[in-house]
This record gives sequence, C-alpha cells and structure tokens, in this order.
Amino acid sequence: MSDALVIIPTYNEIDNVERMTRVVMAFEKDFHILYVDDNSPDGTAQKIKALQQEFPGRVFIEERQGKLGLGTAYIHGFKWGISKGYDFLFEMDCDFSHNPEDLIRLYQACIDGADVSIGSRYCKGGKVSNWPLKRILMSYFASVYVRLILWIGIRDTTAGFKCYRRKVLETIDLDAIPFIGYAFQICMKYAAVKHGFKVTEVPITFIDRQYGESKMSSGIFKEAFFGVWKMRKMKI
Repeated sequence: MSDALVIIPTYNEIDNVERMTRVVMAFEKDFHILYVDDNSPDGTAQKIKALQQEFPGRVFIEERQGKLGLGTAYIHGFKWGISKGYDFLFEMDCDFSHNPEDLIRLYQACIDGADVSIGSRYCKGGKVSNWPLKRILMSYFASVYVRLILWIGIRDTTAGFKCYRRKVLETIDLDAIPFIGYAFQICMKYAAVKHGFKVTEVPITFIDRQYGESKMSSGIFKEAFFGVWKMRKMKI
C-alpha cells in the first residue's frame, strides 16, 4: 500500500480528472488519489469511476450530495485518509494550477523533516504565471495581512498545495474549523504552527487554470478577511 494520498476536491472538473489521474499514476513514486466530488452535474464522478477500473486500488472517490465547500471537502478527505492509514496526506487542485510534478518535492520535504510542506508562490524561487497584476498583488498582500494579524512566519499563507504528516491532522481539531475557502487554508497553517509543528515552504510556479471555471467568489474573500480575527480566539 502507498503511504501517500492526494486529496482532490472536484466540482465540474470533467476536463481535468482524466489527465490529472494519468499524470499522477505515471510517477515512479506510488501516490494514491482520493477525489471528493460534490455532485458535479457535468459527469465528473462517472469519469472518475471509469478511471477506477483502470487503476484499481489507487484511485478512490467519495461522493457528497451537494456543493459543500472546499474546506469541508478536505476535512472529509483527511478523515478518510487517516482511517485508511496513510502517513502523508496532500491537498491539491484538479485544474493544474498546481503542477502535479511538485507532489514529489512536497513529499520529500516531509521525508526530510517537515511536518507540513507548502507549495509556496511567495518564498524565494516561487512565482505565479498567467495571473493579471491586480490578482497577484491582491494575493500577495493578503498573505502580508494574515502574517501581521496571526504572527506566523509563512510567506504564502493562502496556499492550497500542501503535504501533511498524519500526526498533524490527528492533532488539529478538524471539526472546530468552520471555514471553506482561503480562510480554511490559513486556519490549517495557523493551527499547525500553534501546535508546534515544523512548516516548510517549497517554491513552486503557480499557473492559472486552463480548463473549467474558477470557483472563486467575493464571499470567499470576505470569509478570509474577517476569519483571521476569529482564528486568534479559536481552540484548534
């Protein structure tokens, strides 16, 4: 059995799931994939089930009844992965904004001693491709804002490409995290730091999605803006 599970939430990602699966399955390192699908109307789940027949015991799907949010999808996946005994659990987008080749680098960072490794756009060597300048500045200064409020020394506080050692997810009170978007990503990092885990940033190049539609909304930005103040008082 593999020690590494890549958790990928999906909603209308039929253009990406087959390509993503084939890229990850081709690695020399044996990664397993868990897709958490929120009842995609475009047939994403059916495509994943077809891929399961081709990659038995390596590709899994958990289907939920509706669009319940990114944070709850990852928590669902974390609990599933912990119950199955995986030692390293990854968060990754399905849209290839995260380069699956970097899974190996994030895995190695944890093998080398990190408890959490982050695919970082804003540490030395990290960068963003294909984003307009306005969005780059908004994302960068959002991380600055979070660092000032939470006092955590992480350059890319909203990053969604990460590897966790299982002990981190077993320590954090996942049920106490109410956030679904960027705030969820911030809160998980903050909780790891508060519990004294070693967090390492690995430089990546983030590429804007090529297929499908962005799930971003103004509500997700508002949740993160106000959520960081709530995190300071939370027991997680």
